[in-house]
Amino acid sequence: MRSGRILRFDEVRGYGFIVPDGGGEDVFVHANELLDDKAAFSPGTAVEFEVTEGDRGLKAFAVRAVSAPSNGSSAVTDRAPAGDSPDDMLCDVLSRAQFSREIVDVLLAEVPDLTGGQIVKVRRSIVEVAHKHGWIDD
Repeated sequence: MRSGRILRFDEVRGYGFIVPDGGGEDVFVHANELLDDKAAFSPGTAVEFEVTEGDRGLKAFAVRAVSAPSNGSSAVTDRAPAGDSPDDMLCDVLSRAQFSREIVDVLLAEVPDLTGGQIVKVRRSIVEVAHKHGWIDD
């Protein structure tokens, strides 16, 4: 049995992704593999699951919610544009420190006149939003 957190789950399309604890490849999960109600699987929810190798990568099964989202988010799910496949939705999940460095690099490159204090305020706000939506790994 593995553990992780829901990265995103689209109740309408019936699939999402899990970020495994300890790192590694995100794991695809289909609604048919959920042992609890779909509404319990919002971003940040801790889960336990089994893994198998699918045609397109890792797939979770026997997925069980262990706790509510730890990041204060509600049952909001990311919606992919029509026609997007699960593979199109894969992305890097950065640590808070990596994400913060990326933000500072972009701000310095695009708006070099910002003061250090301004950069810190903007970075803090962006990191809060990213954390709320499960875009960064803590």
